[in-house]
Amino acid sequence: MTTSTTEATILKQIETNTVLLYMKGVPDKPECGFSAKAVAALNATGVPYAYVNVLQAPFIREKLPKISHWPTYPQLFVSGELVGGADIVEEMSNAGTLKPLLETAQND
Repeated sequence: MTTSTTEATILKQIETNTVLLYMKGVPDKPECGFSAKAVAALNATGVPYAYVNVLQAPFIREKLPKISHWPTYPQLFVSGELVGGADIVEEMSNAGTLKPLLETAQND
């Protein structure tokens, strides 16, 4: 897979999924504590979301930080914009701002 193909794949994923989590593992079995925190916060909202397991997609795992300018995983995108990683998602969940953001995005 070439860099341009990988970049195009990532950009298409971000564009076509309103709520998208790039994570290590899958929602039913996160493979790192940070991904588990993000999944827990997202699941608590009840809003559906897509995910990409970067452990199964090494080209995406390598390229996404260059596109998003975010070095770590997980990475949550909403309406094509990077929201942040596990700590930000958890803070938003605790502050009550995550669910309204996701619901608004789903309704746009």
